Amino acid sequence: MSPFHQLLANNLVANITNFTVWFALTFWVYLETRSVFATGMISGVYLVLTAGLAIWFGSLVDHHRKKTVMLGSSAASFALYAVSMTIVLLTPGAALRDLSQPWLWLFILVVMLGMIAGNLRSIALPTLVTLLVPEDRRDKANGLVGMVTGVGFLTTSVISGFLVAWGGMGATLGFALGFTALAFLHLLFVKVGEPAPGGAGKDGVRQPKRVDLKGTIAVVAGVPGLFALILFAAFNNFLGGVFMALMDAYGLSLMKVQQWGLLWGFISTAFILSGVVIARTGLGKNPLRTLLLVNLVSWAACCVFTLQSSVVMLAAGCFVWMLLGPYAEAAEHTTLQKVVPFERQGRVFGFAQSVEQAASPLTAFLMGPLTQFVFIPLMTTGAGADAIGDWFGRGPERGIALVFTLSGVVGVVATLVAFRSRAYRQLSAAYAGAGAG
Repeated sequence: MSPFHQLLANNLVANITNFTVWFALTFWVYLETRSVFATGMISGVYLVLTAGLAIWFGSLVDHHRKKTVMLGSSAASFALYAVSMTIVLLTPGAALRDLSQPWLWLFILVVMLGMIAGNLRSIALPTLVTLLVPEDRRDKANGLVGMVTGVGFLTTSVISGFLVAWGGMGATLGFALGFTALAFLHLLFVKVGEPAPGGAGKDGVRQPKRVDLKGTIAVVAGVPGLFALILFAAFNNFLGGVFMALMDAYGLSLMKVQQWGLLWGFISTAFILSGVVIARTGLGKNPLRTLLLVNLVSWAACCVFTLQSSVVMLAAGCFVWMLLGPYAEAAEHTTLQKVVPFERQGRVFGFAQSVEQAASPLTAFLMGPLTQFVFIPLMTTGAGADAIGDWFGRGPERGIALVFTLSGVVGVVATLVAFRSRAYRQLSAAYAGAGAG
């Protein structure tokens, strides 16, 4: 097995671990508190930390060997999950179920830091695609990366539901500790032929061992349209934060946690399917066009999948969303891998992740309270229930559904505007004219 495929397998184990913890934490908090506000706050804090640390993570990737960074990621996750397990064992159960108690929020914070440490891998892996895969096959390799993500979702959505039902967060963290250690031990034996970091770039200038945000912004600004791509992805994430803040609450309002976990297992096969297709066919001559097309279809699906209280419509809408997500991510990665110098890619990927994720916390922080205190009352006994309740439905779940529909409409309009933009034409031309990376 090639080093690239071994790294994919190793990342699969890490993804399974961290995705399981994420799903389980959200399921567990909602089931224990029945608070959309709490799940919205969890998503918001997670995304704030992700955005805040991404630029630093990118500099770590550029200034150290990628394998070393991935080992450090697993070691940090293991330590933080161990602290989380200690909190579970030493804290009275009632204190971990009370939103007014600091122990619950401390526990949530430590668990999330363990998951966020895994984000180092999500920045390191695309740079390894650049290093290990020829330029003309990188779009297909990025498809395999998306497929690994899908397999992780498929596995963990099922596992987390049953872990929470069976043993709560204690069982989940025991699972996480075991598999994090396994990923660390396996990675020790993977040989990656990568150059020592910190050497001179293509321009002959030695890269400084610091975050160097100014230099990273200059690299991004030097590619026409690249800032626009990152800002468009940020706006998409602003809307997509609705999914992180509200999807579990919506799904769990329609079915039991075990059923919700099994449904996500089915939905996640879409990730695998799209990864397989991308790995075979690639993304076409213009990945940016592919990105906008799949974005348009995704937001159109978001407009309609919650129009009625239907598990079938929910499953179909989420399946489309998951099916097309890897195309968008692979298209962005393929573009960056071609137009950004290798020695800067960690920082550029980190910068892009930071900017793109910075918008999502605003949605998560905003939509949790806004849904809880505005849209749910609006569709339960308010003007919304009077105006459209006869066909849209009434009640708390319908308030959540309305937020999804409105977000989809905004997403469709934004994508149509992007298709007609000058930045889209500029970056498409820059990608076509870039030499092989």
